Amino acid sequence: MNDIDAWVWWLVGAAALGIPLVVTAMPEFGMLAVGAVAAAIGAGLGLGAVAQVLVFIVVSVALIAVVRPIAARHSAQRPQLATGVDALKGKQAVVLERVDGSGNGRIKLAGEIWSARSLDTDRAYEVGEEVDVVDIEGATAIVI
Repeated sequence: MNDIDAWVWWLVGAAALGIPLVVTAMPEFGMLAVGAVAAAIGAGLGLGAVAQVLVFIVVSVALIAVVRPIAARHSAQRPQLATGVDALKGKQAVVLERVDGSGNGRIKLAGEIWSARSLDTDRAYEVGEEVDVVDIEGATAIVI
């Protein structure tokens, strides 16, 4: 055991921390692995055992303190590219059959025929009028 340099042990530790990173998808293990690689570099440069452990701790804690909040902020953001029915909200459509509050009307929205109803139950839209889609409830577009 004494024949193996300390930097090799740090690299083995980094690889060992990489396994749970892949298995559990917890990025903290990756940050600890980077700390172990930094300690391996310190060991390769001739730092003592205490200094190697301090390098590991400082780099690992710094990465967790800096990267983790950034990652959390990015994961909390909604995607900028709307897909599915979310992409249809705010689009304009053409009335094909009279649309009122009953939900029996039809519109042409994004090249497809949709059932539609008016957001304002007292308002009706006649054939040929352009309307704006404000929401989608099931297979019915809510328009104004």
